[in-house]
Amino acid sequence: ADIGSQKDRVVTEEEWLQKWEMGNIGFHKEQGHPLLRKYLDVLLSGRSGLRIFFPLCGKAVEMKWLADMGHSVVGVEVSEQALKEFFSEHSLPYCEEPVPEISGAKKLQSTSGNISLYCCSIYDLSSSIVGKFDGVWDRGALVAVNPCDRQRYVSLMITLMEKNSAYLLVTVSYDPNKHKGPPFYVPEPEIKSLFG
Repeated sequence: ADIGSQKDRVVTEEEWLQKWEMGNIGFHKEQGHPLLRKYLDVLLSGRSGLRIFFPLCGKAVEMKWLADMGHSVVGVEVSEQALKEFFSEHSLPYCEEPVPEISGAKKLQSTSGNISLYCCSIYDLSSSIVGKFDGVWDRGALVAVNPCDRQRYVSLMITLMEKNSAYLLVTVSYDPNKHKGPPFYVPEPEIKSLFG
């Protein structure tokens, strides 16, 4: 399939914020994603107490699920509304603090300390701010990133991964000439070349 029709498509931060404000969040899964349950062993490979990263996390219910298993979860999302909804929908107390290294960014952290959600652009993060991760659950992140930013996104993700970390990636397959995205169509050869 030709991705020509999507190559130059850009969705702005404002558009994402607007989706949250309008409740136009068809991408949010109330029950969590069945593929995470199915491939959880691949992500954890028998290890406990992992640090797991949720890029463009929204209010993913899986964050609480994994934290309840004893893992520590870090997410990043531009919509503060999404992050606050996550904490309120799970009745989780949290505190809020600025992130000194990133102008205007906030970190919302569960009082128990095992869930830390950064409200900022993912491109403002670095391993010096958030550390490195044993696992990544990328459901709706790579496919939401503007096609022109994919390389930048993947390069960042690689710097956030520990040597033996597992990366679970969910993509969508469809004819990109019939749908302008997001979610964007990312062909398998491109995924292979991006992650190397």
